[in-house]
Amino acid sequence: MGNEKICENESEEITVSVVMPVYNGEKYLNQAIESVLLQRKEISSIELLIVDDASTDSTPEIIKKYQKENPEIRYLRNKTNMGAARSRNYGVEEAKGRWIAFLDADDWWEEGKLIKQLEMLKKKKASLCTTARELVNKEGDSLRCIIPVKEEISYKMMLRQNWINCSSVLVLRHIMREFPMLHEDAHEDYITWMKIIQTYGSACGVNEALLKYRLTGKGKSGSKWKSAQMTWSSYRYLGFGIIKSLYCFSSYMLHGIWKYRSIELNRRV
Repeated sequence: MGNEKICENESEEITVSVVMPVYNGEKYLNQAIESVLLQRKEISSIELLIVDDASTDSTPEIIKKYQKENPEIRYLRNKTNMGAARSRNYGVEEAKGRWIAFLDADDWWEEGKLIKQLEMLKKKKASLCTTARELVNKEGDSLRCIIPVKEEISYKMMLRQNWINCSSVLVLRHIMREFPMLHEDAHEDYITWMKIIQTYGSACGVNEALLKYRLTGKGKSGSKWKSAQMTWSSYRYLGFGIIKSLYCFSSYMLHGIWKYRSIELNRRV
């Protein structure tokens, strides 16, 4: 893999490793990093692995600035651009924490996000936890649209819609290493969550908007048509037949229509 370790935290007793892939993220990176550092109020044993996907802007300088005062930040850099999924996998392989959390560099967390998830994981005896999320625009202003989650998320529920946003996830490290994110022509994170739930049982959710999810339209699934194609590919990679894929896809489309209508209605208010 074309990457290099720029800094490494030698601490061995780490509760949570936060993996943050970033490519040319200078506009939003500060806010994402600060939201991770806020989690230390409840959990002192956190490391933040920032995987720089060969950025060409001031991203490296921003990371190094934070490193000077925060030794728990580890800077990993890809020599060539490899995409978010492989960058996450690289971070997971280098992580030392018992738990893995993901956060994209244009999103941010509310204070207390990780501790609330750890408490829910203990309560439900689960291995993967998500949270509700609030949608915000490019400037970070609320779109007054919250995507809720259930306290228990089963495989059957995931067939109808993806309840789990990557930037909200907290999952056991050994499980994440067992099911890395592959198939970048599909929703590779959805495929991973499905395999984890199928193998280890239901996920759990904290129904608070502890994730602020920024709609920038820049991701690989930024267009509705592209996202639909990737969803269909995801079902095929999961081994679904045509009938099952069509059933799941129709449910996905209905949920998508509801979500985008909610966003548009709230924008007009």
